[in-house]
Amino acid sequence: MSAASPLAACLRPVRAVVFDTDGVLTDSARMHAAAWQEAFDACLAAAGGQRPFDPVDDYLRHVDGRSRLDGAAAFLASRGLALPPGSPGDAPGTDTVAAVAARKDEVFRALLRERGAAVWPGSVRLVHALRGEGIPCAAVSASRHATELLTRAGLLGLFRAVVDGNEAARLGLPGKPDPALFAEAARRLAVLPREAAVVEDATAGVEAGRRGGFGLVVGVDRSGTPGHAAALRRHGADVVVADPGDLLAPGTAP
Repeated sequence: MSAASPLAACLRPVRAVVFDTDGVLTDSARMHAAAWQEAFDACLAAAGGQRPFDPVDDYLRHVDGRSRLDGAAAFLASRGLALPPGSPGDAPGTDTVAAVAARKDEVFRALLRERGAAVWPGSVRLVHALRGEGIPCAAVSASRHATELLTRAGLLGLFRAVVDGNEAARLGLPGKPDPALFAEAARRLAVLPREAAVVEDATAGVEAGRRGGFGLVVGVDRSGTPGHAAALRRHGADVVVADPGDLLAPGTAP
């Protein structure tokens, strides 16, 4: 690493960095939340008109960072709705957990086609700085759309490895807070978890990084909601920042 490293001190010892995708690299968490809101509100209405899904609090608490099926099951259970699990081929709807998850996916794909995939500039600056220091990066996501998001955003070529929801399904990897996705990314970067950092905005992902024995776990709090930074720390974040660009040393060129 160069004597005048552009990286903050906490990152200088690491040999690789694993980034979450939605909400950390791409500004797509709001599209996921909007898609979940449409899918869940239809389900809640069918169940008798419970209060609507909150795209901030409920999203962060129950679905952020989790696979579609795990997120759907967690939120529905929080409202006391015991839907049958269904099967992966269920059509979008409200009768099973899989149907609700399929409806979310249908809405998200439509939003992605309509809006595209914006990026967080600070995160992109950090990735470029890491690459300039010879530190390889990987992108991880529970979403099956992560590789498409990274491609649309022009970021895919910045990452030596991508472990998305399609890879998780192919390899039979459990979702966060299990550390399997991050561990697979570290393996592809040829480093031990203790030699790598994880950058995550979801409590489930932060917990996965901690449980996986990663040397540095960075929580990203973009929500501005009371208590989310504290929740990230409770789940295992060593450092919490408002944006990954804050991990660049002061005075680093934008």
